[in-house]
Amino acid sequence: MIGKSTGPFDLVWTSEKPRAIETAIAMGYAPTRQSTALGNLPKSILDAVAWPNDLESISNIVRRNTACERFARAQAEEWRSIAGELKDNQSALIVTHGAIIELGAIGFMPNATYSTWGDAIGYCEGFRFSQIEGLETCEVLRVPSHLQTIYN
Repeated sequence: MIGKSTGPFDLVWTSEKPRAIETAIAMGYAPTRQSTALGNLPKSILDAVAWPNDLESISNIVRRNTACERFARAQAEEWRSIAGELKDNQSALIVTHGAIIELGAIGFMPNATYSTWGDAIGYCEGFRFSQIEGLETCEVLRVPSHLQTIYN
């Protein structure tokens, strides 16, 4: 359902962890590339952001915690590098993991209004980033509430 409603994608990046690869395949997209950075989250960062946590709270933690802020920026740089491989009108799917996705999105959109982004990102949820007339936009993608799962 999620794959059909969000694609198609020209590039599909996942972490190297099997569950990310399996998620992309279950969505109907074979991974074209894998990145260690999309799957490595130090326990100290996970503990600091108290995941699962809402996006506004995580953004406040990022502002106060230098290690979290550095991780968010590094994740955003990874995503920008992936986006840099796209040609006009192409799109990419990035499959990563809890806390990593929230931190990456905060790093990618450092001036967003996070209070509108809601709770932690669950399985098969995420963000759609677009560039319209030179401005970056972000749409939070959620599954129907009866299908939402945060914990494995």
